[in-house]
Amino acid sequence: MILSGKRNISPSMARALADAFDTDKEFFARLQLAYEMAHVPAPAPDIATLGTLQSQYPVREMIKRGWLAQADARAMEQQLASFFEVTTSDEIPYLAHAARKGRYEERQIPPPQLAWLFRVRQIARSIAVPTYSEQALRAAIGELELLLRAPEETRHVPRIMTACGVRYVVVQSLPKARIDGVCFWIDGSPVIGMSLLRDTIDNFWFVLRHEIEHVLRKDGQYNEVIDENLAREPETEIANLPEEKAANEAAANFCAPGQKLESFLARKRPFYYEKDVVAFARLHQRHPGLIVGQMQKRLHRWDYLTRHLVKIRQFVLPTAVADGWGQAFGADA
Repeated sequence: MILSGKRNISPSMARALADAFDTDKEFFARLQLAYEMAHVPAPAPDIATLGTLQSQYPVREMIKRGWLAQADARAMEQQLASFFEVTTSDEIPYLAHAARKGRYEERQIPPPQLAWLFRVRQIARSIAVPTYSEQALRAAIGELELLLRAPEETRHVPRIMTACGVRYVVVQSLPKARIDGVCFWIDGSPVIGMSLLRDTIDNFWFVLRHEIEHVLRKDGQYNEVIDENLAREPETEIANLPEEKAANEAAANFCAPGQKLESFLARKRPFYYEKDVVAFARLHQRHPGLIVGQMQKRLHRWDYLTRHLVKIRQFVLPTAVADGWGQAFGADA
């Protein structure tokens, strides 16, 4: 029965054969395994292809978010090629079969960040805005400063950005993307993309003003400026670039007047009482969370008065061109 292939070598049979032939029972167990492996049909080529795609990009999450449709391997390659605006699947960044490194690999933009970036780009192209005006954007900074007192005032930001000719897009971050914002240009119009990854009032205004400064400096016209972990301003090679230093300084001064905050810290050192922080914020017409955020950075005390770091996403999303948090942009079109 065994020799004719009508019966397998079970564990009990392997033990019996081992006793009969005075050998190791594992020998017969390995024979059975080798026989079964030899008769297993080859896996479909789709499995390896899909595995390669999923090893580089969060394909399941992109399907869940409506960026891609569920499909077989060939169709999925075609979808990804279209998503990343290339002609063939061989040109999709970061895939193992790519012939050579493209500009995104050379700049070491992680695949999840790259997917997020291209989603921002897709949505930005669909937005109609007036001709960009640098003068209007500079004037808008003063208008934005009037909104710093209350979290609900963030709802006006999309309207103000659009009026200046800036394509403002909010896209929920992908897993492991760890991205705060991006600045680039489309057909002469600047694009500001934000993830609202850290949903606090201080981070929102810091990231927004940071990206506005990139636009005013005309950064991102040739290569996208991608910003991550702006809340902690890590000492990295990128963070020390002149354009990043300029954007960080502008954002910090926008959230809390720099010299006045330094004077406040010097006068109150080493005891920074909450009532004094709230009074300082009121004096400078800002929400306390903005002052707390800047104090955390300067003092490296990330647990300091965190209750003032209120959430703002609920106010921004209803008025913004947004994608994520349970709804895909254009899904109802």
